[in-house]
Order: sequence, then structure tokens, then C-alpha cells
Amino acid sequence: MKRRDFITLLGGGAAAWPLAARAQQPGKLPTIGFLGATTPAADGHRFAAFVQRLRELGWVEGRNIAIEVRWADGHSERFAEIAAELVRLKVDVILTHTTPPTLAAKQATSTIPIVFATAGDPIGAGIVTSLARPGGNITGLSSQATDLVGKRLELLREMVPEFRRLAIFANADSAFSVLELNEVQSTARTLGLEVVALDIRRTQDIGPAFEVLKGRAEALYVVPDPVTSGNRIGINILAAAARLPTMHTVREYVEAGGLVSYGVNWLNRFRHAGDCVDKILRGAKPGDIPVEQPTKFDLVLNLTTARALGLTVPETLLARADEVIE
Repeated sequence: MKRRDFITLLGGGAAAWPLAARAQQPGKLPTIGFLGATTPAADGHRFAAFVQRLRELGWVEGRNIAIEVRWADGHSERFAEIAAELVRLKVDVILTHTTPPTLAAKQATSTIPIVFATAGDPIGAGIVTSLARPGGNITGLSSQATDLVGKRLELLREMVPEFRRLAIFANADSAFSVLELNEVQSTARTLGLEVVALDIRRTQDIGPAFEVLKGRAEALYVVPDPVTSGNRIGINILAAAARLPTMHTVREYVEAGGLVSYGVNWLNRFRHAGDCVDKILRGAKPGDIPVEQPTKFDLVLNLTTARALGLTVPETLLARADEVIE
């Protein structure tokens, strides 16, 4: 998205003023604080989808809401700092995405409503205790990422039938990454695969990890995380050079050169987060809003990457794909 278009999306256009906003006028506009885990380049399009959904629901920045945007640039040590800043600003709702920033926001406040646009396993990671009635000040949208691990490995085997050694990139500092890592390791071993796990906590860990993998892996499973998301192009370039087919949970990794992904559409998750925020701004309590579970999962294939790796994608798999990138 062009910067000019993004600015227009954030601030332009007229809309009817919702009742909750009118009730707070004159005075401080209801304010949404966004804790962006990565960078505008990596996730600005998703945040723009959230803002667009708010506009469709009648909320326009500068007219009846204000938005405070902060990006951590993939540095997990900044999550707590940004969350604390948003609390000091006394925002009315905090929007997060992925597990580590959400947990940072949860630690920073027990009163300001928090909406997470994506979380792989909200219960397992300790974000909420119940999907139906999350309670407290948090609600959002689950990706059910750990539930799909078996299906992802099955798809990877369809693409690369002979592989026996699987590498996994995961951030051991992230509660969710550890959950998915454990699930991948367990499932892979039941399939008779050898597993090597690499801890990716910083951008600087990526290059050395590929050096470690030389001769030790025939495919790579990348657990989504602010670090891997912000470096998805670099990871896929190095994976291609190492002749490693990659499995991802998010389509943007495949758009950036990965081989295949299977999971929820995060862009849609951000749009639906707009609905959650709308309900809260109109008076609903986050603890009473059920965590939304996905009903559809997308299979995305990159044929250009498959050809570069010398792989032939089965026709049956192509027929099942929701999107094929060429």
C-alpha cells in the first residue's frame, strides 16, 4: 500500500458519528492504541484493513476517534515499553496482534480493554482462561495454529514425499511459539521424522541458524513470530539457497517466497478485530465478548518457489489450493 493511500485511509472521509462517540463530545475523542509487533512495511496492510473496517462501522480518525500507533520493529524487548506508554496515554482500547505483545499489554493493564487480532492459542498461552467467556479486560481472535500442525506436516509431505529431516524455527521467548514448537516436534516424531529446532529470538540469529542446518534438514517449518514475520523475505531467500522447502502458517510468508502455508487469513482477522473494538467503544465489556474462532483456513502455494526447488506440485494439491502464486 502506498504511503499516501494509507494516510488517506486513516484520516479521510466522512461518516455518521456513533452514539458512544457523541456521548463523549465535546472533549477527548475515544482513543485506540495499537501495539504493532513488527514494522509498517511488514504489517501496515493488516492495520490498514482494521482501520478500513472501523470506517465502515462509522469510526473515522480525527472525527470521532483518535488512534495512537506504535511499532516495535520486531524487538520483543519493546513490547512492555510500548504497552506501558499506551497505558500512560490513557487510551480507551489497546489493539495487539500475536501472543507476545498481547501478554505484554495484559501485564501492563487489568482495566483498559485489550483486543488481540491474532493469537495462535489464547488459552494455552495464558491470554484468556475461556474462549466463550474470556472475562477480565481481554478478548480477540484465535488462529488455532497449534490445532493445524498435523495438517501442515501432511501437506508438506505431499509436496516433498521423501523428506525425513525437519528443521523448525521458533522463538523460545514466546509462549505461543513454544506451544507450537512442542506440537510440531511431537507430531513430527510420530511421523518418523528427525527434528532439529533452532531458537530465533533476534534477526541476528537467522543467518547462523542456516549454517547450523547445513546437511541436517530437508524441510523447514517456520513458527510465526514478530521476528520471523519481519524477516520473512530474508528467511525465504536463505531457505531457497539452502534448497529447503518451507512450511508456514501465514500466507504473507508465501507471498514473500515461501513454499506453502496453511492457516487463517490474518488480514481478515484484523478486519474482524475492528468489529470487536466497535462493540467495546459502544459499551460492551471485553470479558463478555467471546474469543472468535476461525471457520476457514487457507492453503496457499508458491509455484515459482516450487519450480526453483525442483518440486512438482501434485495436481490434487493445486486443485485444493485457495491461492496459487506464480
